[in-house]
Amino acid sequence: MRPKSEFRDKVLEVRRVTRVMAGGKRFSFRVTVVVGDLKGKVGVGIAKGLDVAAAVDKAKRQAQKAMITIVLKDHRTVPYDVEAKYGAARVRIKPARPDHGLIAGGSARFVLEMAGVKDVSAKILGRTSNKLSNAMATMAALSNFKKKTVAPVAPIAPAAEPKAEVKSENTNSHE
Repeated sequence: MRPKSEFRDKVLEVRRVTRVMAGGKRFSFRVTVVVGDLKGKVGVGIAKGLDVAAAVDKAKRQAQKAMITIVLKDHRTVPYDVEAKYGAARVRIKPARPDHGLIAGGSARFVLEMAGVKDVSAKILGRTSNKLSNAMATMAALSNFKKKTVAPVAPIAPAAEPKAEVKSENTNSHE
């Protein structure tokens, strides 16, 4: 038996896809899974398999490989407004006051929920209803947040005397 994973997952979509072969049609399943730890790590994975269970396992592994880490303001919301586009999908994410709740629709809600965002307003602005595209647009928006890094400050050196400029005269000038 496998040890319990630190990540939670949610199946976003299961689609039956068909490939036409010489002997007829072959069916397989494409599964989209969102995986997150509810503390700032989230990933979206897509995989195909001959049955749904195999496709879900493959998609979970893909999501864990594609995981990003976001910095949450006060461990509950995003730091600032952000908008992102992925294909035909566009998503806008705005921070919200405490106890506002997670206001988002469709696949954007699943991605933000798995990332551990508690107070946010999000809107799917694109014209597509494709869950995969909307989830990837949400991931793109979350990856746009700058990481908290403190750059080392270099000591200020005393100003050096400016060097005299040397003008070179152009002999081919047309006056």
